[in-house]
Amino acid sequence: MPKLAAFPKAYMHALCKDGTMRLAEWFELADTLDIDGLEFYAGFLEMADESRWPEFRRQVEGRGMTIPMLCCSPDFTHPDRDFRAAQVAQQRRWIDMIHTLGGSYCRVLSGQRRPELSTSRGIQLATECIEECLPYAVERDVTLIIENHYKDDFWDYPEFAQKMDVFCELVANITHPAFGVNYDPSNAYLAGDDPLELLNRISHRVVTMHASDRYLIEGTLDDLRREEGGATGYAKRLRHGEIGKGLNDYDAIFTELRRVGFDGWISIEDGVDGIEQLRRSADFLRHKIAKYWGD
Repeated sequence: MPKLAAFPKAYMHALCKDGTMRLAEWFELADTLDIDGLEFYAGFLEMADESRWPEFRRQVEGRGMTIPMLCCSPDFTHPDRDFRAAQVAQQRRWIDMIHTLGGSYCRVLSGQRRPELSTSRGIQLATECIEECLPYAVERDVTLIIENHYKDDFWDYPEFAQKMDVFCELVANITHPAFGVNYDPSNAYLAGDDPLELLNRISHRVVTMHASDRYLIEGTLDDLRREEGGATGYAKRLRHGEIGKGLNDYDAIFTELRRVGFDGWISIEDGVDGIEQLRRSADFLRHKIAKYWGD
């Protein structure tokens, strides 16, 4: 049966930028949820001190949870070879981070979709960099998970492999058993793709999932797609919200995941309006997990 984790979506600025929230405070809030684990982010300010990594693991495990996965954003499509080498080195440090935290899954991305980058060249660069990281991950019993991502908050361009066809080609290119997919249904909308069509194409490679729901604040999805190409950060027309009340069909998603034997971690990306919203999302997902995997 899948296990449920949570990601502190509502507290990222406080945990990563201004330091107004400590990880211990997030752990305390999360302890009020019915979840099994906490997804970490490589950019938490307190994670800069490597000596504290074991401490955070003890704190989480002391609350009866684990840290299964690490969210990070390597940029493997940069044209400069030295830049890519530095990104591979950074990814290895993140692999060390999740290994020390006791987890088994570390996110990778392809990189930015720079205007001058051809599809074939981008797939080549991303494949080479990910494959360069895989032996290091295997030595630490870590699986690299690529997300059908939209855009890192601090990138200039969207994810190179944002579009479904490019993403599926990149995933098919890397057949190593220590490589899989972190499926995020909401991000498919931003790519102009159907999240269920994407899932049907890659469901056999999905090992973890980001559970989220998104809402259009104004305009249409076509409006959103026309404006997203040059905007840094997340598009302003779309926002995260309570799971089960947005655009995603979780019955169809979980039906397909159950069909292919998925039993990995589902990490909640929600709670932008507070811990009570996150609690309702966790309850919704617990109910759905019991419905589709309870037997």
